[in-house]
Amino acid sequence: MRVFSKPCVARAVLPAALVLLASCASTHPQQFRTYLLPPTLAPTVTVQPIADTPPEVAYLYANELPSLNSSLPNYPRPSDTEFLIKRADGRYLAGKKALQDGRLEDARTEFNAAIDILLSAPEDAPEHARIEQRLQDLVDAISRYDADDLGAGEPTDQVAQDPRPLDEILDMTFPVDPSLRNKVRAQIAATTSQLPLEESDAVIGFINYFSSPRGKRTLEAGIRRSGRYKAMIEKVLAEEGLPQELIFLAQAESGFAPRALSNKLCVGLWQFLKSRGQEYGLQVTSVTDDRMDPERATRAAARHLHDLYTHLGDWYLAMAAYDCGPLCIDHAVARTGYADFWSLRRLNVLPKETANYVPAILAMIIVAKNAKDYGLEDIELDKPLEYDSLDLEAPTHLDLVAAALDRSVSELKDLNPALLKPIAPAGYRLHVPTGTVDQVEAALAVIPASRRDSWRIHRVETGDTITSLAKRYGTSAELIRSANHEELPEPGLYAAIPVAYATPHAPVKATGKRTTLTAKRAAIAQKKPVARKPAAVAQRVSAKPAPHRTPGA
Repeated sequence: MRVFSKPCVARAVLPAALVLLASCASTHPQQFRTYLLPPTLAPTVTVQPIADTPPEVAYLYANELPSLNSSLPNYPRPSDTEFLIKRADGRYLAGKKALQDGRLEDARTEFNAAIDILLSAPEDAPEHARIEQRLQDLVDAISRYDADDLGAGEPTDQVAQDPRPLDEILDMTFPVDPSLRNKVRAQIAATTSQLPLEESDAVIGFINYFSSPRGKRTLEAGIRRSGRYKAMIEKVLAEEGLPQELIFLAQAESGFAPRALSNKLCVGLWQFLKSRGQEYGLQVTSVTDDRMDPERATRAAARHLHDLYTHLGDWYLAMAAYDCGPLCIDHAVARTGYADFWSLRRLNVLPKETANYVPAILAMIIVAKNAKDYGLEDIELDKPLEYDSLDLEAPTHLDLVAAALDRSVSELKDLNPALLKPIAPAGYRLHVPTGTVDQVEAALAVIPASRRDSWRIHRVETGDTITSLAKRYGTSAELIRSANHEELPEPGLYAAIPVAYATPHAPVKATGKRTTLTAKRAAIAQKKPVARKPAAVAQRVSAKPAPHRTPGA
C-alpha cells in the first residue's frame, strides 16, 4: 500500500477544495475571501464617481488592427455585362493557349464557347450594344486564327487575290433614268470638288447602277474599306498637289483592296502593271510585290497622275490615260484632232472600258458626295491602319513576330500586304502595330540572326522549365538549354525554342462537318444588330476558299 506524506495530501486536496469553493463563490463571496487569504490591512481608497462611459484601455497592438469604426472600401460590384464579357474573354484566352500548345480541337471548343457565352445574352440585356461590339471583336479575332491555324484559310505561302470591282461593269451599258438628270445637275451645282464634275448620259447611267442594290453593295464595300487608307491617301495627294477626288480612282480600281488583281494582271490598290510600276519604283520579287504596298503604291500613283496631267493638260484625259496608257490617248488625239475626253468618247476612238472608266468615276464621286440622297450616309468606315516600321537585318518568319506580339499572323499580313511569303527577306521594312517596335526588337534579339526564319520564341511563364518546354514543343531539353545559355530567363521574358515552324497547310476541303466558326457565324447573322460584319467574316474564312485569278492563269 502506497503511503502519502502530509504535504502530498495537502497538494492533492487543495485543487479539489478550490473547485468546491469556486463553485460557491456566487453565494458566499465573503467566506471565500476570508477563508483563502490571510487578513491584511485595508488600504485607504478614494472612491471616484462612476463615469457614464468607461475609460478607453490602451491596447498593445491597437495600431495593427483595423478600426471597426472606419468604413470598409466600397468596391463596385461587376455588372452582369462585365461578368459575361469576362467569362467570354477567359474562354477566348484559353483557346489561344490551346493553339500555342498545338491542341486544335481544344482551341475550337474554347473559341466556340466564348462566342456562345455572348450569344446567350438576351436582346434586352443592359449594355447590349457593348456585348455586340465585344462579340464582333471576338468573331474578327477568332476568324484570323481560324484562317491561320485551324485549317479554314489559304496556305500560308500563298496570297489571296481580290477581284477588281469594275472588271464586270466597264463593258456594260446601263439605262438612263430621265428623272435623275435634273437631280444630278442640282447636286453637281451644290457640290464642292477640286476635280471638275459633269453630267452626261454615261454618268447618269452609272449613277443609276450605283443606286441599284447590286451597285450600292459594290460602292458600300469600297467606301467602308476606304477608312483604312483614306487619311494616308489624302495626305499623299495633297503633298503631290493633286485633287482630293482622285482617291476615287482607287475606289474604282480596287475597292481599296491592296491585293486586287484585274483581268489584265494589274495589281494592288492602284492597279499597276509590272512594267509601269517599275517606272515609279515599285519592285516585284519572288517574295515581295511593292504594288501591293498601299503607301508606296499611292505615292507612285500620285506621281504618275501628276505626270499624265502635265503631259495632257486635262484631268479627264489624264484619268483615261491612267486606264489605257498615255500612248493610247496620244494616238486618239492625233487621229481626231480633239484633246477632249467627251469628244473622243463620242467619236468612238477609245477602248470601251476607257470610255466608261471616266464616267464611272465621276458617278462614284457624285454619289459619295451626296451620300444622304442615295442612302449611303450611315456607312461605318473601317478603322485606319496605323503602324510603325522596322528594317529587318535577316530573313524573319512572320510567325516569330506574331508570337512576340501575341497577335495573329493574319493581322501582320494585313499590315504587310506586299509580302508574298511567310518569311520576310533581309532589308524588308516590316510594318507592326503602333508602339510595338521595341517589343519585336527585344524578341528578335533572343534568336540568332541566322535562325530567325525557322526558330520559335516563347514568353516564359511561372512554372516553366526546360523539360516542360521541350515536351511542349517536341524537342530535346539539351537543345533548349543550349539555345538559352543553359537556363531559362525570368518569367515575362523570351526564350528561344530551336524548333522549325510547321509546313504551310493546305486549305481544308469542305465536308459535312462545319469548321470552327461556321455555325457561330450563322447564329450571329440572325442577330440583326451584328448581321453585317459577321457575314463578311463568313465570306473571308469559309471552309473552302473561293478560287481567285492568279498571274499567268
